[in-house]
Amino acid sequence: MALASGVRIRRRPAVPTLRTILDQKVRAADPSLYRKLENNRLRCFSCGHCCPIPEGQPGVCKVRFNRGGTLYVPWGYTAGMQCDPIEKKPFFHAHPGALAYSFGMLGCDLHCAYCQNWVTSQALRDPNAMSPPLEASPERLVRDAVDHGAKVLVSTYNEPLITSEWAVAVFKEAKAAGLLTGFVSNGNGTPQVLEYLRPWLDLYKVDLKSFDDRRYHELGGRIGPILDSIRRIFQMGLWLEIVTLLIPGFNDSHDELRQLTEFVASVSPDIPWHVTAFHADYKMDDQRDTTPEDLLRAAEIGRNSGLRYIYAGNLPRHVGGLEDTRCPKCSELLIRRNGYFIEDYRLTPEGHCPHCALQIPGRWAPQFDGQIASRPFLPHKRSRLFTIASR
Repeated sequence: MALASGVRIRRRPAVPTLRTILDQKVRAADPSLYRKLENNRLRCFSCGHCCPIPEGQPGVCKVRFNRGGTLYVPWGYTAGMQCDPIEKKPFFHAHPGALAYSFGMLGCDLHCAYCQNWVTSQALRDPNAMSPPLEASPERLVRDAVDHGAKVLVSTYNEPLITSEWAVAVFKEAKAAGLLTGFVSNGNGTPQVLEYLRPWLDLYKVDLKSFDDRRYHELGGRIGPILDSIRRIFQMGLWLEIVTLLIPGFNDSHDELRQLTEFVASVSPDIPWHVTAFHADYKMDDQRDTTPEDLLRAAEIGRNSGLRYIYAGNLPRHVGGLEDTRCPKCSELLIRRNGYFIEDYRLTPEGHCPHCALQIPGRWAPQFDGQIASRPFLPHKRSRLFTIASR
């Protein structure tokens, strides 16, 4: 461009948008996770929405899109990683004291107003959620996990179901290195995606947010696919734990908690149920925080529904013994916790109660090797990976 005086102004190259960047970090989807429809549309099976995606458009998740009649999916990057005690995920019946190397991508199939990981999950919906993707490879992530002494590699921070192809690529490498693998997920799955994941996945945490379909509609989903996925995950033999963030005035009524815990118990009374404390976050800043009394009340409802392993989280030392694991038969203390820290471990190498010999359901190590970390920590500098800041 030239002005009348002859002075030229050089245009600066356009700054690429996050959408443009992510559209380049893709790979064709696994054929088992979509089907071609008429008019060049595609049916995606990575989550319970089962989106019919038109040519040139993304699905509800914003990261799986139809280009020329082929479904393209996220690949080759991470939006964050962190090393966590496995208890933070939370898994209480899977290798207590172990270190979980957690990684995430961008996008989600829900839009929860209280999301604590919104900088990654809502990155393509909310202009304030900017978490730049950095190049990564399965080999690099696994090498970093092994260097840190991790036992488990976990896909989390965004909804991992919508990035299942990338997770499987990472998990194949993790399995070859002797690591366990896990999902921290909203559970909005499909039979197709769960079968795809099944050979490469060991642990699965589902965030059961409510037992009211109207509430799920507010969050952008439906309860039906989540309940179906919980049943399937358990039947597949993956280790399953369920978390409910207890939000006053949203999902804490007696009837709703009774129905929720009765459902979990109907799948199996041995599924650990974590009821955790809410604190104001993201766009939900007008609700009061959850109190210890709220958690104790919910736990009592769960006990009356027949659940054997109930834990209260986010308020350490304020929930009585609800951080600890006890034998449901003889009440022997098996694992004493303070927050993420294991203070005492008494299970036998086979995972039995030492007092009455009851087999405690879970994934137990032959011996307790001590707590690798009692709090989340950042990776060593040479990993050069962006790190999620956790509260």
